[in-house]
Amino acid sequence: DAVDTPPSAVQWELDYRHAVLRDLSSADLRNDPSTGFSRQLDNDVLALGMLTCIRKAFDLMRAHCGLDLGLADIPGEQADVYDMLCAGDSIGVFQVESRAQINMLPRLRPRTFYDLVIQVAIVRPGPIQGDMVHPYLRRRGGAEAVVFPSPAPPHDPDELRQVLSRTCGVPLFQEQAMKLAIVAAGFTPDQANGLRRAMATFRNLGTIGRYERLMIDGMVGRGYDGDFAARCFEQIKGFGSYGFPESHAASFAKLVYVSSFIKCRYPAVFACALLNAQPMGFYAPAQIVRDAARHGVEIRPPDINASLWDNTLETGQGGGPALRLGFRQIDGFHEDWAARLTAARGAPFAGIEPLAQLARLPARAMRLLADADAFGSIGLGRRDALWAVRRLPDDAPLPLFAAAEARELGAEAPSDLPVMALPEQIATDYQTIRLSLKGHPMQVLRPLFRAERISTCAEIDAAPDGRRARVAGVVLVRQRPGNGKAIFVTLEDETGIANLVLWARTFEQFRREVMSARLMVAEGLVQKSPEGVVHLMTSRVFDRTAELDRLSEADSLSPDPVRARHPRDVRILPKSRDFH
Repeated sequence: DAVDTPPSAVQWELDYRHAVLRDLSSADLRNDPSTGFSRQLDNDVLALGMLTCIRKAFDLMRAHCGLDLGLADIPGEQADVYDMLCAGDSIGVFQVESRAQINMLPRLRPRTFYDLVIQVAIVRPGPIQGDMVHPYLRRRGGAEAVVFPSPAPPHDPDELRQVLSRTCGVPLFQEQAMKLAIVAAGFTPDQANGLRRAMATFRNLGTIGRYERLMIDGMVGRGYDGDFAARCFEQIKGFGSYGFPESHAASFAKLVYVSSFIKCRYPAVFACALLNAQPMGFYAPAQIVRDAARHGVEIRPPDINASLWDNTLETGQGGGPALRLGFRQIDGFHEDWAARLTAARGAPFAGIEPLAQLARLPARAMRLLADADAFGSIGLGRRDALWAVRRLPDDAPLPLFAAAEARELGAEAPSDLPVMALPEQIATDYQTIRLSLKGHPMQVLRPLFRAERISTCAEIDAAPDGRRARVAGVVLVRQRPGNGKAIFVTLEDETGIANLVLWARTFEQFRREVMSARLMVAEGLVQKSPEGVVHLMTSRVFDRTAELDRLSEADSLSPDPVRARHPRDVRILPKSRDFH
C-alpha cells in the first residue's frame, strides 16, 4: 500500500505505530504485579444478543422457509429494506431501535450500507455533544453547502477533503478525528498517540482538553482560520464523551442490515427469533408481539397441545407462518417442565388429569398452565382450567393409578363458573405471559380517559404541529442518553405509541411521576418535524398507575377513584425498560 505514498508519510506511520506499541507495553495499563506478566493488551469481546437472534432466525428459515443462509448470504442494498428503515420501522432491529435512532432514521434516510455505518455512529454522545449531527444532516440534505477549508501554500489544498469527504466535511468517527489532528494540525506520532488515548473515554475521561491549544495553534500555523480550528477541536472534544470508530460502526452496520432484512422479508421469523433470544434490546415481549401483528403475523397463544419451550412457527390460516407462543413466555414455568410435557405428548392430551399423569408435572406447573390460559385446545378457559387443576393432588400420582394409567380422581359435575370478564383476562395475561392477545389495557380504560378528553397515541400522531394535547399510555421505555438535557419516554396504548420529550428542568419537577409511573398521562405541545417525526414536548406528567387496578374488576370503570388492590398481585404490568 505504500508504493505510491510519500516516504515522509510512511515514516510518520511507522513512528506512530511504534508510539502505540510502546504505549501498550508501558506500566500505565493497570498491570497487576501478582500476575507475573509485565505486559497487558486489552481487547473488547462483545457478546451480542442480536447474534443469537440472527442464528435462531437462520435456523427457523432453514426449517420453515427452505432457505439455508448465513451472514454472508444476505443480499445487499435491497430497496424495501431501506424503505422500512426510512419509515422508522425498526423495533427490534439491532442498534437502531431506540427512540433516538428511530427518530433519526427518517431524517438521515439511509439508502446504502455506508449510510447505516453513519446511522450507527451519529446517535452517540460524541457527535451529539460535538455539534456534528445537525451540520451533517443539513449538508446531507442540501440545506448547507459542503465546504472544505484549505491551508496556506505549500500545503495540499485538498487535505481535508481526503479526510472528511465521505461524511460531508463533518468528523463523525474517531479515525477522522485522529486524521484531522494529524493532517490539519501537524501532530507528531507521539502527540497523535496521546490524542488517541484521550479519546479512550473509559480510562481517560476529561483529558482531551490538554490538546486544545496544540491543535488550534497547529491548524492556525498551517494557514487555517482560527474560528474554524476552534470549531474542529470542539467537534473532536465530543469524542472524549464517546464516539465510534468507523470500523466498529461498520461491523455493527452489518448486523443492522441483516436484522432489518429478516424483519422486512420474514417478520414472523424475526419476531420468533427475537422472543427466543430474550432478554435483549429495548422492547419487552408485549411490544415485539404487537409489532409482529402490525406486520401481518398471526399470533397464537401458549397451548398444552401445540407449544414447545421456545416460540415456534406454524402454518397460519392464510398459508403463511403463524407465531405460536412457547412455554418460555409463561412467567415462572421451568424449561424441564416443558421438556417433560412435550416428551409425553405422543397424541394430543384429552384432559387435565391425563396431562398431569403422563408428564408427571407438579401442581404448581399445572396451575401456571391454567393461569396462562394454555388449555384452549381441550375446550377449557382459564377459570374452568383453574377449577379443574385445583382438584389435582399436590404430589406425583399414586403408583397404583400411575401403573394402570387409570383416573385418580372421580368425576365431578360441571363447575358452571361465570365467564371471566375481558378486563380481568387482559390483566391476568400480563401477569402470566407478560402480554395479551385479547386486548390492550388502554382499550379497557379508554372510556375513562375519553371522558377526561385525553387523546390516543394515534390522535397525537395526527395532530398538527403546535397543538396542546394530553395523552395516556403504558410506559414502555425511559431513556436519558449520557448527560443529555432531554429525557425520552415512550408510551403505548391500543392505537400505537407516543414519544415524549422532557427537558431536564421539567424532569426534575416531575421526577417521581416520570420514574415510577407504569401508566402515565402527559401534557404538552405537539412537535412535528418536516420528516413527520412527532414528539409531545411535555410540560406536565401525572402518574395514573392506580387505574390499572380497574382491570381486575369488570364493573369498576366508573370515574370514581380505585382503592382496591388486585387480589393476585399489585404488579399488573411488567416494568418498563429504562436506559441511562
